Amino acid sequence: MSPIALASILAIVAPLVYFTWALAGTDRSVRRTIEQNLGLGKAAAKHSTKTLPEALQEISRKIMPVGYAAWLDRKLAGIGRPRSWPIERILVIKPVLSLAGLAFGLLFYLRSPSPPLALLTIGLTALFYFLPDILLHNGAQKRREAMRIALPNMLDQMLISVEAGVGFEAAMSRAAESSTGPLADEFVRTLQDIQVGRSRREAYLDLGARTDFAELRSFIRAVVQADQYGIAIAKVLRGQAKEMRVKRRQRAEEHAMKIPVKILFPLIVAILPALFIVVLGPSVLNIMKLFS
Repeated sequence: MSPIALASILAIVAPLVYFTWALAGTDRSVRRTIEQNLGLGKAAAKHSTKTLPEALQEISRKIMPVGYAAWLDRKLAGIGRPRSWPIERILVIKPVLSLAGLAFGLLFYLRSPSPPLALLTIGLTALFYFLPDILLHNGAQKRREAMRIALPNMLDQMLISVEAGVGFEAAMSRAAESSTGPLADEFVRTLQDIQVGRSRREAYLDLGARTDFAELRSFIRAVVQADQYGIAIAKVLRGQAKEMRVKRRQRAEEHAMKIPVKILFPLIVAILPALFIVVLGPSVLNIMKLFS
């Protein structure tokens, strides 16, 4: 065979052999790497142990009714989702508090066992378990009340900005920057949702769902309808601001009318008995002395 023919055969066969060997070698190395990673994963899964907070969180989720964690998450949204109290921490603290209430009740029950103390132990356990829920509910109510009070002033500021020629989102941003409180924080979060790509309708409806009070939901519905049908936003803001001021005055009148009823019980229990003692006490003592 001539050297030229041999060289031609080698030029064809040698690259094919090299590529075949490289492909087979690469497959084996990849397979060894995959097997090694799977072995490490199994070993890690075998030797991994859950921490105590993770175990408590899992137990708390198992004993909760269906939808209870979502309800807690809505309550956290109502108080502004503080970073120091995420939903995971709430789920961990609830069984810990229930155990603390159980231990506190057992201290009294074991000293003198009786049915009332047994009921007291059960009641303390339930009370300590639902204590975070009560705190979340009260915090959400106070936050909603603060937003309800601040809403008319915020709408007035937005109306002034819109009538000056500023867009609705820019007016909302200016009103949030010049104010403090939970309502300003919610406006800022809504603007951030719009900036990251959410539609205006979804961002506004999410604002109404987070705050969850009737006045702001009414305002959100009016804004969404104005955006949908092309109504002038200044007209909507003017009407909503006027309505909010009327409602605020009506709430103030309502609270003023409730004051006599609220003050009646402490007046009867605390003030009138002391007044009777001061006024009628000397006369009663003189009558007792006279008849004795």
